[in-house]
Amino acid sequence: MSQSSPARFLQLHTLTSYPAALLNRDDAGFAKRLPFGGAVRTRVSSQCLKRHWRRDDGPHSLGAIDYPGDGPYEQMPMAVRSRQTFDREIYRPLVAEGVAEPTALAVTEALMADVLQKSEASKKKAKDEDPGKHLHTGQVLVIGRPEVDFLLSIAREAAADHGDDPKAAGKAVAEHFKKGESKKNLQALVEGIQLGAGLDAALFGRMITSDILARCDAALHVAHAFTVHGEESEADYFSAVDDLLQAEGETGSGHINSSELTSGLYYGYVVVDVPLLVSNLTGCRQAEWEAVDRELAAEVVGRFLQIMATVSPGAKLGSTAPYAAAHLVLAEAGHEAPRTLANAFLQPVRTPPGGDPVAAAYSALASHLGELDEVYGAPSAGRRGAGLGPKELLADHVGGFGSLADLAAWAAERVA
Repeated sequence: MSQSSPARFLQLHTLTSYPAALLNRDDAGFAKRLPFGGAVRTRVSSQCLKRHWRRDDGPHSLGAIDYPGDGPYEQMPMAVRSRQTFDREIYRPLVAEGVAEPTALAVTEALMADVLQKSEASKKKAKDEDPGKHLHTGQVLVIGRPEVDFLLSIAREAAADHGDDPKAAGKAVAEHFKKGESKKNLQALVEGIQLGAGLDAALFGRMITSDILARCDAALHVAHAFTVHGEESEADYFSAVDDLLQAEGETGSGHINSSELTSGLYYGYVVVDVPLLVSNLTGCRQAEWEAVDRELAAEVVGRFLQIMATVSPGAKLGSTAPYAAAHLVLAEAGHEAPRTLANAFLQPVRTPPGGDPVAAAYSALASHLGELDEVYGAPSAGRRGAGLGPKELLADHVGGFGSLADLAAWAAERVA
C-alpha cells in the first residue's frame, strides 16, 4: 500500500482500569459477566459503550462537528431515537403551531402508515387498544433529524392545504409516497441534505424494516469490553441514616441494602470500516470511497478515538465516580482483515504479590503482538500508541508513542 493510499480498516484497542464501580448491570442488578478462557470476567456491553460515546458533549463531541457545505444545520445532525418520535416531533409541534387536533392527528397517522408501512387495519387495532398511545411505536425508531424535519414539512403542507378536512389532509400526505415513488428512501427525498439518517446512525448503524427509511450499516464495529483477569467483585453493604429520627436520639438507619461493586482492567476493541464510513458520510458508492473527499471521515475518526479513550460508562455516578482515562490506546491501520487482540488475555492475566497489573497486561499484549506479526505480518499502514506506565514493554511492536492528540491525528491521517 502506498504512503498516500488511505487505510481500509482502523483498529482501536484500549486498556482502562476502574476501581470500585458497577459500570454495566444485568436485569438482576449485578455486573454483566463473560466466561472467557476458563475464567469469568466482568463485562461492559457494546450497547452501553456506544450510548455514552454517542451522547458525549465534551470537547471531542461528534455532535459538535461543523456541518459540511451549505444547509440548514450548523453542526452535524444526529438521529432521534425514540418510540414516541411521531407523537413528540410531528403531532405535538403541529398542535402547538395552531393546527386543529383532528387534522394534526390525521396527517401524523398518515405519515406513520407510509413511513412504517402499517396497514389501516393495524392502525385501527392499535388505536382501539390504546387510544392514548397509538402514535407510539412498538420499538425504538432511529430517524435522522433531517428526516424528521422533512416529515414535519410534509405534515405542515398537508395541514395548511386541507386544515378543515382531516381526511383530505391525510390523503395529501399519502401522495408524497404514492406508487412508483414509495421505495425511495427519505435520504433520497431530502434533497441537498447530507446525512439524512444522522451522524450517529452513519457510525453505529440502524436496523429498519421499511422501504422508506434507508438501512444504514454500522461503520464502527464495537466489541464488549471485558477484564483481562478474572472477575473481582464484592458486596457493598450500605445504609441511609434518618437525620430527623437520629436528632431525637433514635439510633439505626432509615434504609439498609447491598449492591455489587467490581474493579478491573478492561480491554476494549473497535474496528472502523473506512470505506463504509466514507460511504455513509458522503453518500458515495462504497466502491468509490477512495475517489471522494475524506476530510469529514478523518475528523470523525480523530474525535472518536479521543472519546473512546476518555469517556466512561456513567453508572452509579454519585456513589462510585467511575471516571477513568485509558491506560493504553493502540491504533492499527491497513488493508488487512481486522482481528481482535482479546486473545492476548485468553489466559487470564495474573499479577504476583506486589507486582504491577498494568505491566503484566502489557507483557501479555506484547507477546501476542509478536506472535501475530511473526505469523501474519504487521499492519501495512502501521501501529501507533498512547499510554501510561511501562509502555516500553510494547516498544518492539509499536511504531511509536505520543500524546492522545498525536495518536488521533495519526489515525485521521490514515483516513484522509
